Amino acid sequence: MTECNQRSFLFEEHFSRKVTARFDGGQQTSDAGGLLLREADRRLNLLKRFAGCFLDGRSAGRIDHPIEEMVAQRVYGIALGYEDLNDHEQLRHDPLLAVMAGRTETDSALAGKSTLNRLELSTKKVDRYKKILCDTESVDRLLVDVFLEAHRRAPKQIVLDLDATDFPIHGRQEGRFFHGFYDHYCYLPLYIFCGSHLLGARLRQSNRDGSAGALEEVQRIVGQIRRSWPKVRIILRADSGFCRDELMAWCESHHVDFVFGLARNSRLEAILAPQLQKAAAQFTRTQKRARLFTEFQYETLDSWSCRRRVIGKAEHTEGKSNPRFVVTSLGGELWPPQKLYEDLYCARGDMENRIKEQLSLFADRVSAETMQANQLRIYFSAMAYLLVDGLRRLALAGTELARAQVWTIRLHLLKIGAQLRMTVRRIWISMATSYPRQQLFQHAWASLRC
Repeated sequence: MTECNQRSFLFEEHFSRKVTARFDGGQQTSDAGGLLLREADRRLNLLKRFAGCFLDGRSAGRIDHPIEEMVAQRVYGIALGYEDLNDHEQLRHDPLLAVMAGRTETDSALAGKSTLNRLELSTKKVDRYKKILCDTESVDRLLVDVFLEAHRRAPKQIVLDLDATDFPIHGRQEGRFFHGFYDHYCYLPLYIFCGSHLLGARLRQSNRDGSAGALEEVQRIVGQIRRSWPKVRIILRADSGFCRDELMAWCESHHVDFVFGLARNSRLEAILAPQLQKAAAQFTRTQKRARLFTEFQYETLDSWSCRRRVIGKAEHTEGKSNPRFVVTSLGGELWPPQKLYEDLYCARGDMENRIKEQLSLFADRVSAETMQANQLRIYFSAMAYLLVDGLRRLALAGTELARAQVWTIRLHLLKIGAQLRMTVRRIWISMATSYPRQQLFQHAWASLRC
């Protein structure tokens, strides 16, 4: 893009007055609400611990931008809506971002795109060219630690949701494969949530089963949770892509319950045939959707190691039958068929909203050459999510934004225009007088300062 050297921009006159715009407002920011993220981080102690997952092999006397500052700069930038490292060529001069990132000399620039890029290209081994190392195992543990710390006491029961999604890739990145279902070249990351809490984010190639690596992730997360909460009841919930004997057998042998979707086949539909016929007859009489539920013991011909409880839903809507099945380890006394399907299994749909929030934080920007670098990008987005979710959980409960999506919180609470004035003893941040949600901002601030 050609560099712009124009200083003044004339617009249509307002009655008798000329309208002229200039980029000469001095120290201003459009992200004054980011101070709330800074307060949320103070409560969560997140970014300091995330920075502690990096090993810095650079010469201490030659460093202008320490790891903790660069990590904070990158995570805050993502949370505030800045997707690309190129954005930081201008953002590095934003004095408020310098305050948020912990820059001692707020009048000096933060790290530029090249320095941040070297951070994202962290390797598993420090060498003369890449001297920053990321300990991914520590990052994985941190995600679960934040979840555990969010509870004052151990809950009696938690539900872990597993799901995969597609991140399109458009170059010749490592691990590039074409996925027939999504009809493009992509990665197939695995996400694990408990409610709104992100517990795991693992980048995977797309030339494998959707459940690949799920058992290892579940073993790690369940083990860490049970070291803190040994008596908690854990239920795994996922669609039919995770209905694999290896995962179910592990759950059965480690006192972990599960409810997974089960892909329909001719044997299952034959078992459900009487209920499907009744549902069709009921629809014919009432002309309203009919749903009937049943349960039975079922075992595949060769892929399952034992018989398991299966719930069948016989649904008939206008013009067609819609049979559905789930397999579960939960007993029928507490979870009868209809309650299990409608109240427990169908609730997994909310996880799709959580994955959409990762996209609003640019987790799908997997344009680096290596999978390792792209995994780190997913981690940066995950930390930005933990910050915004922490803000939502700690400061917005009981408000109109209590269940708002990340992009809504960003638009209505973080994007506030402000002028900055710095003196020897104080940093004055004068926010726009016309900002329409001042009461909400005050509520969030008061909640975080408790």
